[in-house]
Amino acid sequence: MSDGPKVIDPKLAAKRVKLFVMDVDGVLTDGGVYYDSQGGTVGRRFNVQDGLGIKIAQAAGLDMAVISGLRSTPVVKRMEELGITEYHGGHLHKLPILEGILEQRGLDFSQVAFLGDDWIDASILKRVGLPMSVPNAQPEILEMAAWITTRRGGDGAVRDAIRFILDAQNRWEPMWRHWSA
Repeated sequence: MSDGPKVIDPKLAAKRVKLFVMDVDGVLTDGGVYYDSQGGTVGRRFNVQDGLGIKIAQAAGLDMAVISGLRSTPVVKRMEELGITEYHGGHLHKLPILEGILEQRGLDFSQVAFLGDDWIDASILKRVGLPMSVPNAQPEILEMAAWITTRRGGDGAVRDAIRFILDAQNRWEPMWRHWSA
């Protein structure tokens, strides 16, 4: 059913990453969508460790982007809090969005890590230098991933992926020394 995994050395691929892109639901959140009694969407649950991981990545100079199939006010608010200006919500076809981001920044796919969990992430995972997934991703997505987080979506998976990338680039330890001083 899937195209199978690319043969990628994840640590080597991580060394080239300049842009870390992620999905929202099932990656930054646990995938739950909460509704009020009138049927309106009221929120998403975000993990604060992921938030601090994003701040650490930004401080280390790693660019961040988020492309999501759904668009919701709580996600927009969280992106603002995290200082993620490259947020694109409401896109079921994510690849054209990423292509635009890369063109704008003068980057190529080999310089991108993408963390996803479901079928709408497949087109991007096929193209990026470091395809990543959460362990609770769909089976086809797990097959495509060169690296799988140890934490589930919404439970520190983003922080886990950031740690992997920055560690491969020898930037995690300096960040730890800075934050723990």
